[in-house]
Amino acid sequence: MELLTEKQQKIFAFIEARLRAGDPPSQKEIARHFKLAQNSVYQLVGYLKEKSYLSDSGGHRGLRLSKEYLDDKRRTEGMPVVGRVAAGEPILAQENIDEYADLKELLGLPEDAFLLKVSGESMIDEGIMDGGYVAVRPSKTIENGKIAVVLLDDETTVKRIYIRRDRIALQPANKAAGYKTKYVKRGSKRVQIIGRVIGFVRKM
Repeated sequence: MELLTEKQQKIFAFIEARLRAGDPPSQKEIARHFKLAQNSVYQLVGYLKEKSYLSDSGGHRGLRLSKEYLDDKRRTEGMPVVGRVAAGEPILAQENIDEYADLKELLGLPEDAFLLKVSGESMIDEGIMDGGYVAVRPSKTIENGKIAVVLLDDETTVKRIYIRRDRIALQPANKAAGYKTKYVKRGSKRVQIIGRVIGFVRKM
């Protein structure tokens, strides 16, 4: 199915949650929830219909999940693979789910875990290889010395994190290639912890 923009994804997630709870939202309620003009919501919902995520049965609360979306979700249901993460230089974060991998039960991972596809070789000394997947447990904090996925200047990267008194070190693990540790002032809004890396899966 065609990917959604960030705004479309947020609108769709809200609508889907309401529909699954048996409480279809009106466009007025969607507009109020996101503090948007109703014309904007009308346009966004239109895009979701065009991309086959929603259908409309008519009426004030007629939005429904489309057959195409439900069929696609059943076919691909599994562990979400959310974009890519750079093991090298950071790459632009991708918030859309790219694919699904039915690995959660097999690997014994927690329910809230997700996968990120790795791009780059800066963490190969830790066994994290280009083209593989890191399993991530969402968290806004990280223990000193642990490997984490972080958002750095709106870009995602995976590094071992060391928290110093006045700065945070993002340390790579590839001695042969000579990658350098990045430093960010502690408390800076430039860096945000996304989660702790709890495993690695090679190419599937």
